[in-house]
Amino acid sequence: MVRLIGLLLLYGMTLSGALWLSYQLRFDFSPAPEYLIHFGLILTCMIGLKLVLLLVFGQFGSLLSYFGIQDLARIFLATLSAAGIALGVWFFNGISYAPPRAVILTDLMLSFLALCAIRMGFRLLREGYFGGDDDVGGQCRQVGIIGAGDVGASLVKDLLMRRGFGMKPVAFFDDDPGKWNTSIHGVPVAGAPETIPEFLRKTKFEEAIIAMPGASGKRVKEIVQLATRAGLKSEIVPSLEQLVTGKVRVSRIRPVEVEDLLGREQVSLDSAAIAKFIEDRVVMVTGAGGSIGGELCRQISRYNPSRLLMLDQSEPSLFLIEQEMVDAGMGALVQPLVADILDRHRMPYLFKRFKPQVIFHAAAHKHVYLMERQPAEAIYNNSVGTRLLAQMAAEHGVSAFVMISTDKAINPTSVMGASKRLAEIYLQSLQANNHTATKFIMVRFGNVLGSSGSVIPIFKKQIAAGGPVTVTHADVTRYFMTIPEASGLVMQASVLGKGGEIFVLDMGQPVKIVDLARQMIELSGFRVGEDVDIKFTGLKPGEKLYEELQHLDEHHLPTGHPRIMRFVPRNDARESSAKAIAEIESALYKVSNNELKALLKKVVSEYTPFFD
Repeated sequence: MVRLIGLLLLYGMTLSGALWLSYQLRFDFSPAPEYLIHFGLILTCMIGLKLVLLLVFGQFGSLLSYFGIQDLARIFLATLSAAGIALGVWFFNGISYAPPRAVILTDLMLSFLALCAIRMGFRLLREGYFGGDDDVGGQCRQVGIIGAGDVGASLVKDLLMRRGFGMKPVAFFDDDPGKWNTSIHGVPVAGAPETIPEFLRKTKFEEAIIAMPGASGKRVKEIVQLATRAGLKSEIVPSLEQLVTGKVRVSRIRPVEVEDLLGREQVSLDSAAIAKFIEDRVVMVTGAGGSIGGELCRQISRYNPSRLLMLDQSEPSLFLIEQEMVDAGMGALVQPLVADILDRHRMPYLFKRFKPQVIFHAAAHKHVYLMERQPAEAIYNNSVGTRLLAQMAAEHGVSAFVMISTDKAINPTSVMGASKRLAEIYLQSLQANNHTATKFIMVRFGNVLGSSGSVIPIFKKQIAAGGPVTVTHADVTRYFMTIPEASGLVMQASVLGKGGEIFVLDMGQPVKIVDLARQMIELSGFRVGEDVDIKFTGLKPGEKLYEELQHLDEHHLPTGHPRIMRFVPRNDARESSAKAIAEIESALYKVSNNELKALLKKVVSEYTPFFD
C-alpha cells in the first residue's frame, strides 16, 4: 500500500508538472485568464484519467528500476489514450472541460517523456551509473569485442548495464566490412580483427572477448593467435546451443578452451527415435561416475526413462553425478548403485531387483600405459566384466546392450585395446548364438576431450606448473570428440543397431598432439619455448603413432546418420570361440605378463603385443 501511494504521488506530481508546462509553452508563459478559469478542474480530471490508464496498462505493478521496451510502449499507449479522450471532450464541449488542442498534444509529449525519464533514471541508478562504481573499485578492465552481430551487441548491452562485471567495452571488431566505422550501443566498430594491433596503438584494452558462437574452429584459432601476439587475454561467449536453449546468458563469458579451436560441428540427433528407445524404460548405465557414463546419464534423463540406474564401483564419483542429477530436478528418477560389474553376487541381485531394459556399458579400464603393465586387470575388467554383464543381460531379457568400445580396439598394439576387442568378439559371438530378444551393439570412438586421464587435463596441470609439457612423439596424432558429442552419437547408434554391429563414430580429422600442446600453451597466455617448453618423451609401450578406423577383415555400410558408420566383419562371428574369454580368465594371475599377452594374441589375431 505504501508503495502504491508513493507511485501515485510521484506520477501525479510529474503529470501535473507536464500539464502546467504545456499551458505555459502554448501561451508563451503568459496564459490568458479565460484559459485558467477551469484549470483546477481540468487538472484534476486529466491527472485522474492518466493515472487510471496507467493502472490499466500495468504501470503500477512493475518495479520502477526495471524499464524496458514493453514498459515504454505501455506508457505511450496510456498517455496517447488520455490525449485521445481529451481531444474528444474538447471537440464536444470546448475549453470548459478540456485544454486547448495544442496543450493536449504538448502534454502528450511532455507526459510521455517525463514518465520515461523517471523510469530510466531509476534503472540507471539500479545499474550503478550514478553510484561511482564505474570502475568497480579501480579494477574495471577495458575489453574489445570480436563479433559485431546480435551476440556481440547483447554482450555489450549487458556489460554496459551491469557495471559490476568490471568490464568496459571500447571497440568492436568484425569480419563484415559493412559494419566498419559504425557504432553499436555507443561502442565503435573499428574494423576487422586483423586491425587489433593498429587499434591498440591509439586505444589500449586488456582482453579480447570472442562473441562469434557460430564461427568455425579455424577462425577462432586465428583470432586467438592474433590476440596472443598482441599481448591480449582471450575469452569467449558460451556456445550457440547454450545460448539458444537459455542455459546461460551471453554475458557468461569464459576462457577459450581447446574445444573451441577444434571446431567440432553441432551433432544433429533423431530425438524422436531416441525418445522412443528410452522413454518409460528402466535404463542402466555402468561406469556412471566417469566422463562418458556421466554424460550419458545427463542425456538419457532428458528422454523420460521410468528409472535411471547409475552404477559405478567408485563411491565418490557416483556421489558427484547423483548430486548433479538431484540439483537438476531428477532426484526421483535416478537410482545410484555402488557395485562392481565383476561381483557375481550383487549384480544378479540388482538385475532381479530393478529389471533393467536397456544397458549402456561404459565401465572400463582405459589408461593404455597403466594397463600395459598389469594386463590381467585390463582383461579381467574389460573382457571378463563385459562377458558377465552381457550374459546377465541375455538371461534377464534386456532389450538392448550397448557397449562403449574404443578406436584402440582396431588392430590393437596395447592390452587395453586388445581387451576391448576381445569383448567385441565375445558380444558378436553371443549375438550370433543368442536366442533371446537382446540386441548386442558396440560403439567405437576416439579420445574424448577433457575426460579423466586424457592429455588435456595433464597438459593443463603441466602448464600451471610452468612446464615442460610432455608429448610422446612429434608426429603422434589422435582423433578427438567432445563428451556431449560422443554420448549423443552413442545413443543415436543404439537406435540404429539391429544386433551384432560395431558402429564407429565420425571423429573428424586427426589432431597432432604437439599442435594441441602448443595451442593450450598459447591459450594460457604463454609462449612456446620462452615461457613453457615442449618435451618429447618417446612412445610408451602399447601406444601408436596414429589410430586406425577399421580392421582388415571389416567393411563398412552406411547408416541413417551421416556421422555414424556401421562395420560388419567379413568372417562369421561364430568362428570366434565363445569360450575364449573363459579360457583366458583361468590363466589370469597365474602366468607372466608376456605369457598373458601371448595368450591374448591367439584369440585376437590382429593384436600386436609389446613384450617386456
